[in-house]
Amino acid sequence: MRNIIYWILSAFLTLAIAIVSLRYVTDFWLLSFIYSFQIHLGVAFVAASLLILAIRRHAYGFALLFAALLLTAHGVVMLREFGGEGRATGAAPLFRLMSFNVAIDNWKNSTAIADMVIASNADVVNLLEAKPLTFHLQRLFKVYPYHIGCDNGKDSCDTLVLSKRPFVTRQVTSIGSLRKDRLVVAGVDFGGHTVNLVSAHLTKPYFDDYQVEELEDLDRALGQISGPLVLAGDFNSSSIAPGIQAFLRKQNLKTMAPEPATWPIAAGWFGIAIDHIFGRAPLHLTSLKRLDDNFGSNHSGLIAEFVLERDGETAAAR
Repeated sequence: MRNIIYWILSAFLTLAIAIVSLRYVTDFWLLSFIYSFQIHLGVAFVAASLLILAIRRHAYGFALLFAALLLTAHGVVMLREFGGEGRATGAAPLFRLMSFNVAIDNWKNSTAIADMVIASNADVVNLLEAKPLTFHLQRLFKVYPYHIGCDNGKDSCDTLVLSKRPFVTRQVTSIGSLRKDRLVVAGVDFGGHTVNLVSAHLTKPYFDDYQVEELEDLDRALGQISGPLVLAGDFNSSSIAPGIQAFLRKQNLKTMAPEPATWPIAAGWFGIAIDHIFGRAPLHLTSLKRLDDNFGSNHSGLIAEFVLERDGETAAAR
């Protein structure tokens, strides 16, 4: 009986490892979400391998354990690939950015969210699914006199970018063909330094291949931008998903590793980061933190600080 149980469990674990390992063969959209959980699944596979070996010590069980360890280790390596070198300078940051997916049906917490945004001391705030904040806009605009989005009532209120600093340029457009106006590209003036701010909200990766199309459009949009750039938003995928990886490499984007987990809320720090804030040189992150409260959203928000380096020197905040 023990031998039968051993081979049944081994067969199931072999299949599971093979499915996750398909990332090294193909970036199939249906499995993209699974790829985001490679580290978590790898740890589970290691535990399952040890259980199998406890039932029977056999060479195949050790092979499964080795494969599980490789998947886990490579997941950690991939996660750290896009971590910047960390600019821990003594200078004040050039600006602070908050990014938060409010959740489109989160009406009961809208007042608390508006209060939090006002008290955040962020220079720029990127809010996604911002419809619940419709009735707090005037209060927000008093603190953030420059804004993009939510100009035509609650039905048009999806992406909302708030800024204490003036916009040099501004554009709202679409990526992919599923949803409209989920890409905002703006130049923000920080005391004479123009920073390109891009807000993006991608579709869930298991919704057919829409995310693939969105990443292609986003790649083209960023390819036309020169100079300091920050990209923030809800990607609905981890940085280790193959499509996201390819995009980040091509655009030379960096964050801080490990990124704070933002989903699922119940998992806390053991979840995965599907909400991101990236920078492109000469812009560098000096801190990246998760908001203490999710305010009823199914995502945690992020707040980051940036410095701008030119010719080896850090631009001072003004």
